Amino acid sequence: MPTDIDVVNQIEGLNTRLAEVRERIGRIIFGQQRVIDETLTTLLAGGHVLLIGVPGLAKTRLVQTLGTVMGLDDKRVQFTPDLMPADILGSEVLEEIDGTRSFRFIKGPVFCQLLMADEINRASPRTQSALLQSMQERKVSVAGHYYDLPSPFHVLATQNPLEQEGTYPLPEAQLDRFLMQVDVDYPDEDAERRMLIATTGAEEAEPVQAMTATDLLAAQRLVRSIPVGDSVVEAILSLVRAGRPETSEVEIVRRHVAWGPGPRASQALMLAARARAVLDGRLSPSVDDVVALAQPILRHRMALNFSARAEGVRVADVIDALCDRLAS
Repeated sequence: MPTDIDVVNQIEGLNTRLAEVRERIGRIIFGQQRVIDETLTTLLAGGHVLLIGVPGLAKTRLVQTLGTVMGLDDKRVQFTPDLMPADILGSEVLEEIDGTRSFRFIKGPVFCQLLMADEINRASPRTQSALLQSMQERKVSVAGHYYDLPSPFHVLATQNPLEQEGTYPLPEAQLDRFLMQVDVDYPDEDAERRMLIATTGAEEAEPVQAMTATDLLAAQRLVRSIPVGDSVVEAILSLVRAGRPETSEVEIVRRHVAWGPGPRASQALMLAARARAVLDGRLSPSVDDVVALAQPILRHRMALNFSARAEGVRVADVIDALCDRLAS
């Protein structure tokens, strides 16, 4: 059993490695440090990420860069309305060898360590449900047989918030499987200037590997061993439970929230708070980590009612009100 000194040394070593990962990603992705950190936090916590932003903000490039820098086997699927489950999971084919016919399973693109699900909301509900099993159980079932997915396995999905024609909104059950919803904003002027110069010249920087899949698995195990203080646990419980209109004492929640976050939100906050602490080189998470992670973890796990939409209340406003209670 590792001692406290061993854990401290492991965290320091991991923080050095993660600093290198962030630096190498930063050579390729400009002006999106928050997005990079939240995505890395999700990977350290062992979860999946939903990236939401308008086209051209380097969402796809970020996933491709992460795959290379972290040494993961990555694949990309462009989701379209005619995409079938077999196009993702794989299918059985009939083959004949020496006069004997048998079925052989051909693996689909989901059999990778980092799956880029581009414009995931364009796939039909049938295809989305096939991906849901992969995300939750880390395995797929085809023709009555189960096939384990590689480890680690992460889905990084993208979604365009503007164009909704020809899309199928993700069901709440699948949204809940994403540990974070990361909103990707426009870069600032300096970052866009650097990007403009770096990406339109004769040569363009390529990502360089800094970790391996084995390193990531070890980091995920280390994250789960980080101690969490009672104050952080109570902050997580208070935050999540106050977001449920049936039991909340917060006025804005009772008036404007149709349904609130479930226990999976608490689990996500606990793991992500630990991962964020490790990413910053700290030995344990704080209440500040819970507050910082509240928006990306809760925003897709809550729904507003008609009254909220009529009065212009946003989910972000509700979460801010919940976080204000922790600060008071």
